[in-house]
Amino acid sequence: MTEPNQPAQPAQPAKPKKVKYPEIEIGGERFLRIPIKTHVVMFGDQLKEIVDTYAREHLEKDDILFITEKIVAITQGRAHYMKDIKPRKLAKVLSKYVTKTPAGIGLGIPETMEMALRECGVPRIMMAAAASAVTKPLGKKGVFYQLAGYKASSIDGPTPNTLPPYNQCVVLGPDKPDEVAREISAHLRGIKVAIADINDISGVILGTSHPGMDRLKIAKILKDNPLGQDLEQTPMGIIRKISSEL
Repeated sequence: MTEPNQPAQPAQPAKPKKVKYPEIEIGGERFLRIPIKTHVVMFGDQLKEIVDTYAREHLEKDDILFITEKIVAITQGRAHYMKDIKPRKLAKVLSKYVTKTPAGIGLGIPETMEMALRECGVPRIMMAAAASAVTKPLGKKGVFYQLAGYKASSIDGPTPNTLPPYNQCVVLGPDKPDEVAREISAHLRGIKVAIADINDISGVILGTSHPGMDRLKIAKILKDNPLGQDLEQTPMGIIRKISSEL
């Protein structure tokens, strides 16, 4: 409440969202990234049916269909309600030492850390935590997730901008992402497919359908997270090469 005879202070402007451009240049080549909007993918949905409904008609021969790891995991039944997860004491302790980032909470809450312990095993998580405790004071970041592996780094916890009902869930990383990519590619008669774990800070390609696909290059093409990570409902997209320098 303002003091008498004092004008109310103007509201602070909202922080602008990061602009997402449809095109990007990597190594002299230009690529178009086309987000594909879907319904809210739910428990029990089939990934092939989602691809058929929303992506198939837009795909061209040399395209790459990239699919977020989150909807792969959801269609595999790897999303768990927070209320159903009972963190052990170790998960509560370890989660306190996880660095929070703008990209998400990662393993920074007991529920996500508990799922990491279940997915990766206690010995591996403890080894990664010990290594991180030694290297973090030296300025070396990311050691924990490097040692714990993609099953730990791909775990998503709820954030204020997470699309319901997943704002109440922990979603694990996808199971056998290479195999999923190959199955979807075969379903699409050979279209290249990548399973991507991308956020506003970093990204990695977890699975590819063809052995010759350059995972590092694909990750660079998607480095600015063209799908977004809030309420866009764009869990897949198309990479299309549009030009190259001669």
